[in-house]
Amino acid sequence: MGAGGSGEDQLIARLFEPIARHPGALGLKDDAAFLDVPAGHQLVLTKDALVAGVHFFAEDPPASIARKAMRVNLSDLAAKGAEPLGVLLAIAIPPEMGVEALEAFASGIGDDALLFGAPLLGGDMVRTPGPFTVSITALGAVPVGGMVRRTTAEAGQAIVVTGTIGDAALGLELRLNPERPGFRALSEEQRSFLADRYLNPRPRLGIAGALRMHAGAAMDVSDGLAGDLAKMLVASGVAGEVQADRVPLSPTARAAIAAEPALMENALTGGDDYEVLAVIADVHLDAFGAAATAAGIGATEIGRTLEGEGLVVRDATGAALSFARGSFSHF
Repeated sequence: MGAGGSGEDQLIARLFEPIARHPGALGLKDDAAFLDVPAGHQLVLTKDALVAGVHFFAEDPPASIARKAMRVNLSDLAAKGAEPLGVLLAIAIPPEMGVEALEAFASGIGDDALLFGAPLLGGDMVRTPGPFTVSITALGAVPVGGMVRRTTAEAGQAIVVTGTIGDAALGLELRLNPERPGFRALSEEQRSFLADRYLNPRPRLGIAGALRMHAGAAMDVSDGLAGDLAKMLVASGVAGEVQADRVPLSPTARAAIAAEPALMENALTGGDDYEVLAVIADVHLDAFGAAATAAGIGATEIGRTLEGEGLVVRDATGAALSFARGSFSHF
C-alpha cells in the first residue's frame, strides 16, 4: 500500500498484510500489484469515494464503514454483469481515529474480501486533518463484449428492480428524524432492520451472470430509484413509466409508509438501495426472474420503457407523482 515510513510500514504490516491474501498483492511490500485477467475476458473498473459526514456518520462502527465502502463498489460490478477480481483501497485517516478503530476497519475490509471473492490487492494510506475518507477501486471481469451498460435500453421493454426499495433511505431518515409518525409505528426489531439496511448494503453479485444473459441495460440504484432510472432513460434515449404501487417494499417499509404515506417519497428518491435496476426484453423476462429467485434475491417488474423522453411515476389511481428531489446529488 505504498509504504512511506516506518510508522506506516508497521500499520500496513499489522492491519492490512494479513488480509491481502492474493499472490498478486505481493504481501503489500511493493508499490504495485499484478492481476491475471481470465482468457477471453475484459476488465471492468469502478471507483467510489466515501467521506464521513456525507456518505456515512463519523460515529458509525468502523467495520460497517469498511463494509459499505466495499459493497457500494461491488454493487457497481454486479450491475455491469462483472465477477469481482480484487480491490484497491485508499484511506485518509483523521487524528482522532485510533489504532483500535483502524483494526476494526481493516477487519471489515478483510471479511468482505473473503465473503465476496474480492481480495485486497494494494492501495494507499495517508493522514488528513479533515474527515475520514475511504476510496475503493474495484476490478472485475466479464466475457469480451459482455459488460451490461446503462445506455442500451430500448423502447417496449420491462423495467425491473431487484430486492426491495427504500429500506436504506428510511433507515437514514429514521436516524435523522426518529420521531416521525411512520417510525413511531415500528417495533424495535423493525427499526433495527432499517438501520442495518442503511449501514450494510447488499451487492447483488448473484445475478451478474443473469444480467449478462438477459438484460438490455442495467445500473445499480445508489442515488434513488426515480432519479437513477431517469438517468438510464436519458442515457439510452427512451422514456419510461413506472407504477409506484408495483415498486417492491419490505414489510417494514410498507408498515412505515402505511403509517405515514409521505415516506413513500423517501423510499422512491432517497438512495442507498444498491439494488439492480434493469431493462429487459419480454422474451427474457421469465428467465431473468427465475434466475433472480434462484439466487435468493428476487426481481419485480415495475414499469415499461417507451418511445420519447422522460420518466413518469404513477400512483395507484394513475395520477402522475411529482417529487421535491428525484435523487441524491453532491452538486
